[in-house]
Amino acid sequence: MNNFNYYTPTKVFFGEGRVNEIGDILKSYNINNILIVYGGGSIVKIGLLSKVIELLNKDNIKYYELRGVEPNPLLSKVREGIEIVNKNKLEFILAIGGGSVIDTAKAIGYGVFNGGDVWDFYSKKRKPNGSMPIGVILTIAAAGSEMSDSSVITNGDTKEKRGCNTNYCRPRFAVMDPTLTVTLPDYQTMSGCCDILMHTMERYFTRGGNLDLTDEIAEGLMRTVFKYGTVLHENPSDIKARGEIMWASSLSHNGLTGCGNDGGDFMSHKLEHELSGKYNVTHGAGLSVIWPSWAEYVYMNNLDRFYKYAKNVLGIEGTDKMDVAKKGIRKTKEIFTSWGLPIKMKELNINPTHEDIVDMAKSCFDSCGGPKGSSRLLDLDDMINIYTNAL
Repeated sequence: MNNFNYYTPTKVFFGEGRVNEIGDILKSYNINNILIVYGGGSIVKIGLLSKVIELLNKDNIKYYELRGVEPNPLLSKVREGIEIVNKNKLEFILAIGGGSVIDTAKAIGYGVFNGGDVWDFYSKKRKPNGSMPIGVILTIAAAGSEMSDSSVITNGDTKEKRGCNTNYCRPRFAVMDPTLTVTLPDYQTMSGCCDILMHTMERYFTRGGNLDLTDEIAEGLMRTVFKYGTVLHENPSDIKARGEIMWASSLSHNGLTGCGNDGGDFMSHKLEHELSGKYNVTHGAGLSVIWPSWAEYVYMNNLDRFYKYAKNVLGIEGTDKMDVAKKGIRKTKEIFTSWGLPIKMKELNINPTHEDIVDMAKSCFDSCGGPKGSSRLLDLDDMINIYTNAL
């Protein structure tokens, strides 16, 4: 067990139809002019954008728009948003979308509040001292950014994908309506389920001490995602399953499943950030490739945790810890495959050369500031080996 601080200031409005309250919600915060940040096609096609604008107009809330946020969100779009906010003296940012949109909004909030080059906060040259307030209408259950302290941005010039974590960027509120996720393509839904699992696994597979109650929460969350991810793969319109996955997304990354541990591992995420930064692959699909390779590489260094995961989450029986742990990793890979997710880089239609792999590993090693990891401390050669084994 470790000492911990737990801070979750985000107010959640969960359930069907809650988006209709957005005007009242903003008014309760005394907000009168905002920047709307969104991706583009999907929220327009399902009529969500027009509905939100209608509600804003009804409550006389002035708005400006920043559209076109892409997966693996770009620094250039963040800078565009900062310019709009500063030019029009806006007081609030409303993100309508998933992790990429929310992370963009968070980065804009950092840039406006602190001034200077916003990339400084992601390249670790500076630490932010605050952020503009932001709110969220969630349309994709995956990243958990709607309640987290995390924001990840890609520098399109250098292909570096880097994160900034502070409590300043936690959204003031999040509107979570499961019906808004029904039209998501299956691949995007399943990739989101993988990302949710990984946020929990990164905190679960540690060697520095854990609380039993936190483990129980994490294991229950993972069982829920495996169960309802499979339901959604077979029946995308199941609203109960959509709700279960949406709530799991938020709880997986708001700090709850890490209370009392050593801070977590997060090497699968760090390794994947290099992959998606370089090749622009879907983040959750990149994780379904990296995690099995990482797990097979480190499980003997953290055998008790992998045994516990296989037994308590996947229901694998047996007393031989090594055998059960290996079966747990194998079963996880089988579930990813059954969801239509890749478990090798070739399934992502990418084929990095050895030089590419070394470059990614060096970039990851440098961004970590040296060897990193809780299940196993990974050095540069270890990172190269994990990438190579994932080919």
